[in-house]
Amino acid sequence: MTGFGQAVDAALEACVVPGFSRIGLAVRSRVLPEFTASEPPAVDGKVVIITGATSGIGYAAAVALARQGAAVHFLARDRARAERARRGIAAESGSTRISYGLADMEDLDAVRDFARQFRAGHDRLDVLIHNAGAIHPQFRTDAAGTELTVLGQVIAPFLLTRLLMPALLAAAPSRVITVSSGGMYTQRLDLATLQMPRSRYRGVTAYAKAKRAQVALSREWARRMAGTGIAFHALHPGWVNTPGVAAALPGFYRVTRPILLTPEQGAGTIVWLAAMPPERLGSGRFWHDRRPRPEYPLPWTRGHDPSGVRELWDHLAAATAAGAPKLAQAGLDSVAADHDISSRGQR
Repeated sequence: MTGFGQAVDAALEACVVPGFSRIGLAVRSRVLPEFTASEPPAVDGKVVIITGATSGIGYAAAVALARQGAAVHFLARDRARAERARRGIAAESGSTRISYGLADMEDLDAVRDFARQFRAGHDRLDVLIHNAGAIHPQFRTDAAGTELTVLGQVIAPFLLTRLLMPALLAAAPSRVITVSSGGMYTQRLDLATLQMPRSRYRGVTAYAKAKRAQVALSREWARRMAGTGIAFHALHPGWVNTPGVAAALPGFYRVTRPILLTPEQGAGTIVWLAAMPPERLGSGRFWHDRRPRPEYPLPWTRGHDPSGVRELWDHLAAATAAGAPKLAQAGLDSVAADHDISSRGQR
């Protein structure tokens, strides 16, 4: 990067509002080599799973990846919406390799069924993209008492990654990409408060806490799976004009609407991370506008990381063990020994 580009990028990062908006993307796309260097797409023939691809950022990412030659399989809750999305993605991308499976990310049995069906029909998975997100305005739990934001944003993505690990290993070098949100910058990882009580529940805060956990877990997956050929990345897509933002943050939406990114622009770094050669990306990083970024611009949000995330990882590994593929059956026994992906964790 030139000195001028570095200075401009640093200024945008410090100013926050332009940095996360279409202003920042417009400037960076002209001065950063990650945008200006010509890179051929690297997803032709690859198999991609995207959660939350019936609209917004996920839909735009699915179109772009399919257009570049990937076989896109997405997860959706509703068959009618899924079928509409499949037809739309196919029409916009010109690809016939678009398929979907049905599951609610707040139903772990449905997630297990989705993974089982995918593994039955596919022997490899090159890219897994965790994009699905939902902000619940009221406190709601499943039958076991788990608040739905924690269930859908923390537990279910962890479970899905674990269940699809054999297919990711078979495709190595492969990657797992987690789409975060700006709210996580305001939160620290604290297991004691990750699930908010009914009396103090705020949907936006619960979502931000879950997104902080997602980013921390992505880094922990990268640490534990180092050397396996599976890379883990998390990213902030920027401030994007989506129905979810308009519904959950109406005040923010009214003020920032003129400078919000389009879903296609918000999907840009997702697609770039899916396509770039693995040696260019490393693993365990947090990205925005195609560059690694600090996870903790507010120092007090560091909290108990990294010990907290290791405890969370161990807890999730134990909680999701039922229905996960047996290590020996999945060909992961040596990986477990070398990289400790069991519930024992690393200390």
